[in-house]
Amino acid sequence: MHVRERLSKGAAWTGAIVALAAALTALASGPGYQYHLWDYRTGFTILRWAVYTAAGAGVVALIGCALSVCGRHYRNALTGAAGVALAVALISHTWNLQRTAGQVPLIHDITTDTANPPQFVALLALRQTTSNGPEYGGEKIASQQKAAYPDIQPRILDAPPARAFERALAAARSMGWDIIAAVPTDGRIEATATTRWFRFKDDVIVRVTPQGAGSRIDVRSKSRLGRSDLGANAKRIRAYLHELDTGRAPAASP
Repeated sequence: MHVRERLSKGAAWTGAIVALAAALTALASGPGYQYHLWDYRTGFTILRWAVYTAAGAGVVALIGCALSVCGRHYRNALTGAAGVALAVALISHTWNLQRTAGQVPLIHDITTDTANPPQFVALLALRQTTSNGPEYGGEKIASQQKAAYPDIQPRILDAPPARAFERALAAARSMGWDIIAAVPTDGRIEATATTRWFRFKDDVIVRVTPQGAGSRIDVRSKSRLGRSDLGANAKRIRAYLHELDTGRAPAASP
C-alpha cells in the first residue's frame, strides 16, 4: 500500500470513527441527565465538547475523502464522506439550537394571560421545590413575551364552560401530557409535559372561564429548570391551541 493510500485511508477512517464517537457522546448527553449520571449543565457541556470534537473529526474525514477520491480509493472515500455527514448533522443541529437561543428572550414562563396568569394548585408544592418556582415574573416577563410571541393569545370558544372544559381536557390528553389534575368546577387542568431528549419537565395549566355565551381558554406553560426555554413553552402553547381548534396537534418540540 502506497504512503498516499495509507494516509488517505487513515484520515478517512479516523475522521469517521471519531465523528461517530462524538455523535454517540452527544446523544448520550440527554439520557445521562435522565438517569442522574450528571446534572443538565454537565450534559450541555458534554454536548458542546462533542460538537467541537465532531468538527475536528469532520475536517480530518474530509481530507481523507478528498485524498481517497484523488487516488481512486472509493471505498475509503465513502468512509470519509460518512464521517463528514455525521459531523455536519451534529454541528447543524447544535447550530440551530444556538441560533434559536439567540432569537428568543431569556424567559421560561409563557401564558396567554400575562395580567392574570393561571396559578398552580395541584402542582404548587412541587413547583416550590424547583429552581424556577411557581411565581410569575410580572411585567418584565410579560413585556418580553409580548415582543417575542405576540400571537400567544387566549382562545374564545363558542361553547358553555362545561363543554369547553371537556374539549380542553381532550386536547390536553392528545398532546401526550401527564394530566395531574382536572377540576371541572374550577375550570382548571394541570399537566406536565416532558421533552424528548433531556426529558426536562415543564408544567402546564389550562384555565376555562365563562366569556359571554361561550368560554375563554387560557394556557400557561413554565419550565422547572433553566433561564431560557429556547421557545419551547410558546411552541407548546401554540400546538395545544391548534389541537383545541382542529383536533390535530403539530409535531411537539424536541
